[in-house]
Amino acid sequence: MPPKSFGTYSKMIWGRHLLKAAIKIKPLRVSRHGKRHYSLPPDNVKPLRTVVHPDVSKIRNIGIMAHIDAGKTTTTERMLYYSGYTRMLGDVDDGDTVTDFMVQERERGITIQSAAVTFDWKKHRINLIDTPGHVDFTLEVERSLRVLDGAVAVFDASAGVEAQTLTVWRQAEKHQVPCICFLNKMDKPTANFGFAVESIKEKLKATPLILQIPVGSGKNFKGLIDLVNNQKMVWTATSKEDDGRTYETTALSQSECSEHLEAQEARAALIEQVADLDDDFAELLLTDFGDNFDSVPSSKLEDALRRVTLAQKGVPVVCGSSLRNKGVQPLLDAITAYLPAPNERHSDLVRWYKEDLCALAFKVLHDKQRGPLVFLRIYSGTLKPQTAVHNINRNNTERMSRLLVPFADQHIEIPSLTAGNIALTVGLKQTVTGDTIVSSKASAAAAARRARSEGRMGTNPGDQGSVILSGVEVPEPVFFCSIEPPTMAKQADLENALACLQREDPSLKVRVDADSGQTILCGMGELHIEIIHDRIRREYGIETHLGPLQVAYRETILQRVSVTETLDRTLGERRHVVTVTLAVSPTEDISTGSSLGISFEEEVAQLSSELREAVENGVQSAYLQGPLLGYPVQGVCTLIQSVNIESGSSLAMVSACVSRCMLKALSQAGGQVLEPMMSLEVTVGEEHLSAILSDLAQRRGTIRDIQNRQSDKLLLATVPLAELMGYSTVLRTLSSGNATFTLQLDTYESMNPQDQSVLLKRLAGLV
Repeated sequence: MPPKSFGTYSKMIWGRHLLKAAIKIKPLRVSRHGKRHYSLPPDNVKPLRTVVHPDVSKIRNIGIMAHIDAGKTTTTERMLYYSGYTRMLGDVDDGDTVTDFMVQERERGITIQSAAVTFDWKKHRINLIDTPGHVDFTLEVERSLRVLDGAVAVFDASAGVEAQTLTVWRQAEKHQVPCICFLNKMDKPTANFGFAVESIKEKLKATPLILQIPVGSGKNFKGLIDLVNNQKMVWTATSKEDDGRTYETTALSQSECSEHLEAQEARAALIEQVADLDDDFAELLLTDFGDNFDSVPSSKLEDALRRVTLAQKGVPVVCGSSLRNKGVQPLLDAITAYLPAPNERHSDLVRWYKEDLCALAFKVLHDKQRGPLVFLRIYSGTLKPQTAVHNINRNNTERMSRLLVPFADQHIEIPSLTAGNIALTVGLKQTVTGDTIVSSKASAAAAARRARSEGRMGTNPGDQGSVILSGVEVPEPVFFCSIEPPTMAKQADLENALACLQREDPSLKVRVDADSGQTILCGMGELHIEIIHDRIRREYGIETHLGPLQVAYRETILQRVSVTETLDRTLGERRHVVTVTLAVSPTEDISTGSSLGISFEEEVAQLSSELREAVENGVQSAYLQGPLLGYPVQGVCTLIQSVNIESGSSLAMVSACVSRCMLKALSQAGGQVLEPMMSLEVTVGEEHLSAILSDLAQRRGTIRDIQNRQSDKLLLATVPLAELMGYSTVLRTLSSGNATFTLQLDTYESMNPQDQSVLLKRLAGLV
């Protein structure tokens, strides 16, 4: 019997296995029902001889991405099981999966933080990151895709492309990450393979390459036909406890007339499709095979598919049912066959840095014993512990004390790690998400010279633009609320907890209200703030109090105004006199926060760079606080018409004068409140549709479309965020618990005068 807690005996056992080798271990897991799982390396699994794979061409850095509840974590769990990393199948409903190790994840049955695991599959090393599907945690997907070489997009075969699927797909396209589509849940009664493929084509504007077709559907789904290798795979489950490890593979014979004919037609269509996308394969067909597609070797078709996938001209589509343990092994084969190795991407960095280290920090975790743990993706060179590394973004040098390989919440210490891998480091106390780490300042300068010699950078020797890796784009928060400690004695502890959480999660913003002195927590949604509050309570032991949730409005102006402001102030024996004339005007695009501009008249354009920077700082500081409610301003353009400075005036006074002039101009230009509009998708049965439509009408919602989704209705609407507080409870009541919904920030729109008047009175405490 294993011990009930991780005492001395357990640590001895664990330590002995860790010392034997860099091992495949099943971490200690506790389900949400309190059931404990102990799993040491099985005798029939050969342990990894080294956690550093010798051949970079055999490494795959991939992510699992999808809409919430499409089956990402379940698919990951099956991959770990079939690769031999785990001895038992975890289940999201039981709260005992490897990658969902946070208490909040197991309680809610959702993924909140991305988790990295490493395992082997057929002589390949797969570094896999399981990402969240909820829109509140979209930054986790963004920063994971930033450092990955490929991705598996998981779809619910009965729903096809859903709201968050579109978001993660755009993120993958932005980072030019090749993808494989896995149509999961083929065992559902409403699963529709053709519908799911068509939705990929229509909604994602992608070219699906069907590599497999299902054998059976719904409860009768039992396997698939592999069109590349022209064979049939059938999982013959003998009981509900069958783990899907064994399956029958047979070549398609002429006796199976209907299946063979269907497979022949599908394979011919696939070959024609690939030939249209790959010139080399088209030439091979014309010269060697003509119209005889049956004789095209699987190896040639597989090579062409790989080229098409890496060029992002098409996306391979495979199918299965992760929960029923069917189709995951062929998915692993597709990952190794079609997704890129690290040496097939980022060739510029490897060439510029040569053997020197270059890595990107993409995630930070805080450990009570070790301090901050920084995840690094290594692009070139070798990473070793007890060495000093240079942070280009911070322009400082830190010493890395320890080097680890991440296995979800368990980590293995190693002596070195080479390019193409994902590492976990201890000791980098100043590094944050998005920082570029190199071996030294000199190596960065040398890489910049090589890039400059290729014409990839400017001629300025101090310019390091291309050798600094692009960071992660952090979305703006849409909700905020006040947070207070139980006593003033806990204020310092709360500030420390918030600082640590902000470093872990850049989408979390914390500010102090200048008027009330309250600490304001800003997040991506109700669930996001709820999780942060829960983590402060559990991980840091602070019973904080949250104020009511508030919507993060924006402000703009209605007309063009030109204003002159003079600042005349004497500090000590020095007199500062600055006069500024500027004009503010509304822009056509008010939907995004980036719609802000600063321009200069020709006479002012000759200002020195220091003076110009001081003027811009004054304008930007004024943009942070609007004239009506003090929310950030967007949709405004500022024209600097003149700046007169008397001798002896400081740059700080220039910024102050510009800021005062801006505030006066914004207040005179007429304020307009902009409210966040959410894109809402509701999946509901037809019998409850009218009640939900009536409710949305009362919430100032605009119905965009109502679509059929199998036996249900898919309702697409645009609704103000302020009207959606607690909507999950209302929807559950209206639909008797049968409806689901997703929310995503769509745009910012002007409020009508009546609603704006009510809002102003409410925030002023008059209603």
